[in-house]
This record gives sequence, structure tokens and C-alpha cells, in this order.
Amino acid sequence: MVSGACILLAFYAAMGADGVWARDRFPQHLFDTLAEPPPDPALANRAAEGFPSRFVGLSAKTGLVRGQARFVGRALTVLGIAGLVATGWTVTALAWAGLVLFALVMAFRFGLAMLGGSRTHLLTDPVSVSLLLPRYTILIALKDEAACMPQLSRALMSLDYPRHLLDVKLLLETGDADTKAAIHSQIWPEGTEVLVLPPGCPQTKPRALNYGLLRARGAFVTVYDAEDRPNPGQLLDAARHFAWNPQLACIQAPLIGNVRGAGWLARHWALEYAIQFNRLMPALARLGLPIALGGTSNHFRKADLMAVGGWDAWNVTEDADLGLRLARLGRRIGVIAPATVEVPPGKLDVWIGQRSRWLKGFLQTWLVLMRDPQAAISSMGMSGFLSMQLMLGGAILSALVHLPWLAWCLVCLLSPEAEVSLFSWGVLGLSWTLGMATALSVPRSAFGLRLWDLLSVPFYWPLQFVAVLRALYSLARRPHYWVKTPHEAPSYP
Repeated sequence: MVSGACILLAFYAAMGADGVWARDRFPQHLFDTLAEPPPDPALANRAAEGFPSRFVGLSAKTGLVRGQARFVGRALTVLGIAGLVATGWTVTALAWAGLVLFALVMAFRFGLAMLGGSRTHLLTDPVSVSLLLPRYTILIALKDEAACMPQLSRALMSLDYPRHLLDVKLLLETGDADTKAAIHSQIWPEGTEVLVLPPGCPQTKPRALNYGLLRARGAFVTVYDAEDRPNPGQLLDAARHFAWNPQLACIQAPLIGNVRGAGWLARHWALEYAIQFNRLMPALARLGLPIALGGTSNHFRKADLMAVGGWDAWNVTEDADLGLRLARLGRRIGVIAPATVEVPPGKLDVWIGQRSRWLKGFLQTWLVLMRDPQAAISSMGMSGFLSMQLMLGGAILSALVHLPWLAWCLVCLLSPEAEVSLFSWGVLGLSWTLGMATALSVPRSAFGLRLWDLLSVPFYWPLQFVAVLRALYSLARRPHYWVKTPHEAPSYP
């Protein structure tokens, strides 16, 4: 008996912190306890069609409704006639309207950044430690992510949450043999399931998440990506916040870009994240305004998530759509401090592909909300509706105007015949000033700002113009096509 216990203790000691030593030296079947139920076509159909059939009018599957198409047609007709009759006046009016709207967007974002200091903190009160923890479901949609599996395994095994209360769902598309093989070569929390989705449309991340949600056993649900490294205490802190505030339906943890050895593009992507998750979102949560969620590290009460229909499988930014839908349906969203580290895209083509999907999804979400503006105002309140316009609509507007505006100002500088108004120069200068001031507001714990990062902010924004043109084309031709962001194996310290 004693000798058996000693052998067992020696065995566990040999495993080390992540089990790598033992995995390399003992037969794999001793560790591979992954459950893999057969694909369920009926469940996959519910994952794709459940939301649009249940919440008619709130899904991106429909595209433009008749009233929206009629409005767009009439607006284009009026603008076309005005352009022919009074070309100069029409162009001037549109330019001024764009500048005014852009100035309002920048001022609103700056105000949020100044308000959004972090009152989010770890709950360390002894009372919170003693609560009875519920089962926690972790949904991870995977596609061509074989290289990320060692890191993902270590991240999940490092979570400071009782292992027996974790319900991990690894969601795979049919035919992804490399990722599946990589999964089976790693060690996962007990009870982890590999769920292979049957073939079907749309082949999107939210369809996979819905499939996992329909099999979820936890009272709480969270979403991670393959390259994520969440703070070990994040689940525990989210559970404590849920326990302390029964009104919360969702909690967003901040995302931090890993800029160790990163280039200029990756650092500015990470700076965007730092502003969004450390300044803007805390301010929106404090004011009770709608929040377009980030695609990962959002935590839900399963009951509330099911009540609002889960994710829209036909929207390519299911996170933003779900956050605004929660607000429309009267659910509260909060934020917490423990962060998740992600790997920023370092190549321009990868960045443009990801950004174009984001902008296409923002357009889809905005169009869904604007099918019935009066209903949106009624459900969100006027302040929530205006905030949504300035945040979501502002992101689309900014992507459209930055490069043409900058190009026109440069043309005016080089050409004596061309003139640009003092107001236009003023708004351009104001946007750059507010943008850099917002960057300076980010705490060093979230992003170590360098002087070159600060000075080169205006050169990063115009890159979005290429992405928004691609987004508009994709929205017209392939509205539900999901542009996969390729991930290399993360190299975390």
C-alpha cells in the first residue's frame, strides 16, 4: 500500500507542471481521456438556424430588408440628382457632414477614454472566496490551429479553477485532421470533449460556438481562441463578479496584444486593443451603455445567453452583435481586470483580412439594428442608441474617411489651385491630437507606449481604408463568408 502510494506520488512529480515529461515518456493512451461524441446533424442545424428562426428580424442572414433597400435607393437617387444639378454644393455638404460626424466620434471616444480608468479589480474579499463555484463551460472554436495546441493545453491546465468543474469543448470543423491529431497529443482538463461539426452552412465561428453551447453543462460559459493565454484567475474572478451582481448577464475580460519582439503593425494593433479594453469598455460599462463585445474572453450566464438566442451564426462579428443585442434585450454587461494575452497579426495581408471581416461584421450589425430605428431607440434608450451610432457607426465612418481625407489635404498642400478649409485642417489636427492623447491614457501595464508608437498613430489609421473597401465588396458578394485569421504558434515568455 505504502509502496503503491510512493510510486503514484513519484509518477505525478515526474509529470511536472504541464505534464510534458510524462507525456513524452509514457504511452499516450494513459493521458488521452478526451471524449468525442459523434457529429450531430440535427444539433448543427439548430446551431445555424436556431437564432434566425427564433428572433426574426435580428439576424444578419436576411441582409437588407425591403424598407432599407427602398431607403438606400431613394437616397442614392436624391444624391445623384443633387450631384448633377449642384455638384459643388453637394460635395461640400457631404464633406462638412462627414467632418462634423467624425469630430463627434473622436470627441466621444476621447471622453470615454478619460472616464474609463480602471475601477475593475480583483475581488479578494474573503466572502467571495467561500462561494460555491458552479461548473464552467469553455468553448474554443478551432480551424487549422494545430500549431497552437501545445500553448492552448498549457493555458487551460494552468487555470486557477477546480478542474472537475471545467467543461471544455474543443470545436472542430470536419476534415481538420491536423488540428485533431495535435489535440490528442496534448493533455487537457478532465471531461474535455472534442466536438466535430458536421458539414454545413454557414461555416463560421458562431455556428461552432452555438453547437458547443447546446451541449454545455456549465452554469457559466466563456469563449477563448486557440492562441489565447488567459490569466489563471480569470474564471474565478468572473464567477465572483457574477455572484456579487445578479444583474450581470455578461462580463468582458480585457485582451492584451503580446508585443514582445513585435513590429510596427502588431504594436499598433495591440495599442488599439489597449485603448478599447482598458479605457473605452470600462467607461461604457460604468455609464450603462451598450458594449460591442470582443471575440474572446467574454463570460456569460448560460441561462441569459440561451435566453437571447446565443450567437448569430450568419454574422461575421458575432461578438459585437451579441453585445448590442444583450443591451437591446435589457441585459447588463460588466468588465473585469484579469486579462487574456493574444498574438497580434504582424503581416499586412493578415491584418487586412482580419480588419475587413471586422468591418463587414460591423456593417452587418449596424444594418440589423437600423432595420427598425424606432424599436432600437425604444429598447436601448436614446443615449444607448446614440452611443451605438458613435461607436459602431464611427468605426465604419473612420475607416472610410481617414485615407481620402488625408490624401485631399496633401493634394491641397502641393497644389496652389486646390484649397482646403480651415475647419477641415482643424478637424484633422484635432483628430490626431485626441488620438495621441487617448493613446497616452493607456496604463503601462496594458501597453508599454513608445514615442514612435505615439507619433506614428496617424499613419496607422488610413490603412483601414483598404480593409473597408474589401469589406464592402465581400458584404455584397459573400456576406456570410468567414475570413480565417491564420495564427502561428505563440511564443510567450
